[in-house]
This record gives sequence, C-alpha cells and structure tokens, in this order.
Amino acid sequence: MPLAKEVKTKFITDYHRHDTDTGSPEVQVAIITGRIQQLTEHLRTNKHDESCRRGLLKLVGQRRRLLAYLRKSEYPRYLAITESLSLRHK
Repeated sequence: MPLAKEVKTKFITDYHRHDTDTGSPEVQVAIITGRIQQLTEHLRTNKHDESCRRGLLKLVGQRRRLLAYLRKSEYPRYLAITESLSLRHK
C-alpha cells in the first residue's frame, strides 16, 4: 500500500533542493522513511504478514544504501537529513 499523495508531496516539498527536484537522495530517504513507518505500524497489527516484512526489510536496506552514499558524498547534508528525520547515524 503506497503512501498517500498528500504525504508524498509534503516530503518532496520539505526536502527538495530546487522547485522541480523529486529524486535527490534527501527526498528519496524521506519518502522511504515514511513508507517504513507505515509498514512498521501495519506489522504491529498483522504480525504474520511475511510478505510485508520482506518489503520492509528491502526498504530499510535501500534507505541504508542511500544514506551511505549521502554520507560519503556530502556529509553536511547527511547530518541534516538524519537530524530532521530523527534517524540514528554513525
């Protein structure tokens, strides 16, 4: 179940670099974080939904790779995105 259009648009407007930006690492991490939170809530009520659990793990791995790229390429922006989304970082 995808994110609602309004929620996705809010993430894009909050984390974009310029007006037409929809694919920068910050925007992608914010959207994936929203999906992870949504799937986590779903799994709290549906503990045996294994296909959902697999999707959640794939999203967590994808977010981890994006954050590693951002950390390696532009560290100040990495710190800003982890701070604003309340993500743990090393």
